[in-house]
Amino acid sequence: MQQRRLGSDLVVSAMGLGCMGMSEFYGEPDDVESTATIHEALDRGVNFLDTADMYGPFTNEVLVGAAIKDRRDEVVLATKFGNQRGADGTFIGINGRPEYVRAACEQSLQRLGVDVIDLYYQHRVDRTVAVEETWGAMKSLVDEGKVRFLGISEASAATIERAHAVHPVTAVQSEYSLWTRDPEDDVLATCRRLGIGFVAYSPMGRGFLTNQAKQVGQSEKDNRKNHPRFSGDALTSNLQLVDRLAEIARLKGVSVAQLAIAWVLAQGEDIVPIPGTKRRRWLAENIAAADLVLSAVELDAMQAAVPRAAVKGERYPATSMKALNG
Repeated sequence: MQQRRLGSDLVVSAMGLGCMGMSEFYGEPDDVESTATIHEALDRGVNFLDTADMYGPFTNEVLVGAAIKDRRDEVVLATKFGNQRGADGTFIGINGRPEYVRAACEQSLQRLGVDVIDLYYQHRVDRTVAVEETWGAMKSLVDEGKVRFLGISEASAATIERAHAVHPVTAVQSEYSLWTRDPEDDVLATCRRLGIGFVAYSPMGRGFLTNQAKQVGQSEKDNRKNHPRFSGDALTSNLQLVDRLAEIARLKGVSVAQLAIAWVLAQGEDIVPIPGTKRRRWLAENIAAADLVLSAVELDAMQAAVPRAAVKGERYPATSMKALNG
């Protein structure tokens, strides 16, 4: 597995592993298979693991922590705070208050069973708290050795600049794929101007840009069924885009998922996709995408097959959309 650099000093595998779906949102959990998937990822050189306190809630950090207990020195561990939830799963709100930053970090350290978090993200921006206050508290965690590097997720270019003025932002994490191109408006340019790495979550469009597109959101516990892109007329229209992509994948002799991941990797050496999976079968397929070389002609064909304006539906339900680009 090749490596890439986030910011000036954090080196990670060119592809990470998103662990969210192992515990919630994408169907029934399977802790045994998920743990085996994490171990195989490490065996194959994928050392960048991504979790958050809200996943589960809380149980995903416990799962990841247990899986890496004897392999901590092999892992670049990223987690997040800010999407506050109760133990019963209730969403309490977005919290960026300095005292909450410290409490959330201490709890994540305990659940993960580690002494330091490699990359600590503000998961969502609290619009009621100045980002300078939140990041002042985050900087204190770095000064105290509890956290090595800092990041921010789904933030606007202006907020990224303000956070970076308090403490260097190592990575900005946002959704980015062939069918979610929002970061191209100004966030990617801001990251590159400031020397900040970019971590792309859902590079396969939350599983839609795969050969399994028609199965996404079909199970009772699959939260994607509530997303506008995965229902009604939007779903019908978007499936046509995947069909076009599938033809390109067929000619290339790869899967749609591999094509989607390779497209993200091709957008810049400062971008690290973190496709999520809880099964070793899909992990192996995803990892193979890291060696896939796309020509300029193929990249143009992919973007023509999935034009940004042709994608129908918002990427989150309305209430969640309000929390983006803070």
